[in-house]
Amino acid sequence: MIRPATPDDVPAIIGMIRDLAEYEKSLDKVQTTPDDLHEALFGDSPAVFCHLATERDERGEEKPVGFAIWFLTYSTWVGKHGIHLEDLFVHPDRRGGGHGKRLLAELARICVERGYGRLEWAVLDWNTPSIEFYRSLGAAHLDEWHTYRLAGPALEKLAAR
Repeated sequence: MIRPATPDDVPAIIGMIRDLAEYEKSLDKVQTTPDDLHEALFGDSPAVFCHLATERDERGEEKPVGFAIWFLTYSTWVGKHGIHLEDLFVHPDRRGGGHGKRLLAELARICVERGYGRLEWAVLDWNTPSIEFYRSLGAAHLDEWHTYRLAGPALEKLAAR
């Protein structure tokens, strides 16, 4: 089952964010707190959204097994909004069951339903299983684009100019 996250899901999402960071060898970089995530997803003016892949456990209770966190973008060339997928994660023991594909299909459905022009994301260059999965869905790698980031002291230095 794929559904939008609720405030009660925040602890599970934080846990999966930490699991994703550990997989990406960057657990020490996670600063997000449950309060941060709650505010981003459910505050007065949310600009970030989350969908969960869930399964029923042996007691029949719904349990999150994956998530997609996303936000809106805008393309001046297309003249439409799009979705940027910030994170896609499925618990390792639940991979191969179609959860990741269903999460991406839900975001694609949202794009089509709302008239958005693009669904985009980034993937680490060493993450071969994910790259192969995305290619199997027909996603195109954009060779001509490179991602840049300002953060920490460099961000503060530029802001002070």
